[in-house]
Amino acid sequence: MLVKKSLLFSLIGAFVSLAATGQTTYLPLRTEEYNLLDRLETKGGMLTNDFYSTLKPIPRKGAVAFLKEITKPMPGGQGIDLSDIDYDNIQRALSISGEWSETADGDDGALPSVRPVLKYFYQKQPDLVHVNTGDFFLVVNPVLYLQATKERNVDGLKYINTRGAEIRGRIFNKIGFYTMVADNQEKALSYIEQWEARHQAFPGADYYTRNSSGAYDYLLARGYIDVGAFNDHFNVTFGYDKQFTGDGIRSLELSDFGAPATFLRLRTKIWRLQYENLFLELTPAYVRAGDQRLPRKYASVHQVSMNVTPWLNLGLFESTIYAKPERFGAEYLIPVIFYNSVARALGADQKTSLGISFKAIALKHLQFYGQGYFDQLQPGKLGKGWWGNQFGVQLGAKYFDAFTLRNLDLQGEVNIVRPFMYAANDGVSDYTHYNQPLAHPYGAGFAEIIGTVRYQPIVNLYLSAKGIYSTRGTGIPGMLNAGNDIFARYDTRGADEGYGLIGDQKLNGTYFNFNAAYEIRPNIFLEAGATYLDRNIGGGLTNYPASTSFYGGLRWNITRREPDFF
Repeated sequence: MLVKKSLLFSLIGAFVSLAATGQTTYLPLRTEEYNLLDRLETKGGMLTNDFYSTLKPIPRKGAVAFLKEITKPMPGGQGIDLSDIDYDNIQRALSISGEWSETADGDDGALPSVRPVLKYFYQKQPDLVHVNTGDFFLVVNPVLYLQATKERNVDGLKYINTRGAEIRGRIFNKIGFYTMVADNQEKALSYIEQWEARHQAFPGADYYTRNSSGAYDYLLARGYIDVGAFNDHFNVTFGYDKQFTGDGIRSLELSDFGAPATFLRLRTKIWRLQYENLFLELTPAYVRAGDQRLPRKYASVHQVSMNVTPWLNLGLFESTIYAKPERFGAEYLIPVIFYNSVARALGADQKTSLGISFKAIALKHLQFYGQGYFDQLQPGKLGKGWWGNQFGVQLGAKYFDAFTLRNLDLQGEVNIVRPFMYAANDGVSDYTHYNQPLAHPYGAGFAEIIGTVRYQPIVNLYLSAKGIYSTRGTGIPGMLNAGNDIFARYDTRGADEGYGLIGDQKLNGTYFNFNAAYEIRPNIFLEAGATYLDRNIGGGLTNYPASTSFYGGLRWNITRREPDFF
């Protein structure tokens, strides 16, 4: 099996290397550049073909091409209405991805520092080490996340302590590469500790340990190599990282909430269409028990994103988790969307689900988006609570420069998922990885409303607030499976019909967060904020202590982690 898999990957690599003409690296998920690109694309009133926001991560090369194009003067003197802060944010983004933003004098677009450190360090503002000789490009940066948190009515301080480094570059303009490695110690909030105990997993991490003081220790490691071919119409990326599908705060199809995974990604861009094939090596649910070799399972994801009009993008999504652990079949690599849907209909041992998505922009200030994710639908049984009618729906909207106030952006989102979505009947092909959901962190059988506010009153100051109200089924201990636990086999259910959207016993939760971050130089943030969480079961049947916490710290070349789940 290993020989077969290695041979297939080698053949793909050899084919691509022969046609290689370009490559890129990708913007790390959740960075400020994503908000900027989303905002500018909407304010421009037209969807770009330089990148497709539904398929994340976004390539740096495409992001830079879009930013340079959108700032060009338009015929007649009419262009996009940008604020002074927008222009500063654009310059910041071009500098951070300076290898793709060449200046008039032939230098790359990373802004030079007025006073480098010890002559050789921080010659460019964003980077500790920055080397660009044309045929070879290299950036080396430290990674640091130091945060102290005080949780009300809990003794001692909670903290995040992350130290590491990241490297990205390219060789002969044919191979791009990126790696980030950091050591982490974290003393988590009380409700995250409860989540860890319930799932036997630490959110967002793979292997971890917990020491005698109650702190979690894990290694954060991500990386990939990328090869482009056929004049940037085709990219092959192989590595270990996270992915995200959609334009929302959450994703019902594929999320970056859980642990990273080994992946092979093929992206093809033709005309106004981008087609992605993603092949994943995952870890099925397991019981933690000291050092052990964990089993493996495999998945494939096929998705299409197309700008069907200048203002409307439509997408198709197909995911398959194969039910045979430790087996990688050559058929898993067939890069044809809906092939697996046909194979499942013919009896293949796998879980295949389908999704659709849309994104529409209007009036140069509004964006509407959504997802639908489906499995085993039978229209004739709709309304009867049949367990097999599994679906999830997301609808959201964004309002940029809200109420004519510059750089004030609002977003609202609703997510609804029926019971048994993402679950399987074999303990292998459920939609999970490393004891964590691959999509929404709540699993199945829930409804959620999210609202966010983002405001940048001055350059370098980022203010944000988020509020969440959710209700979801919990199941009743000792009773049959009600479809809320996506790790439970769905053949342990008690009946075939009578399942409501949430379930009889509901966990209601209210979450708020406020965060203020000041960027003292590119990608170095001082930040502070507060978080509040209140939960109860059954309208007061069980009340959990409310969690109120206040935090502050330093974040350097790493994205903010927000504990907006429970």
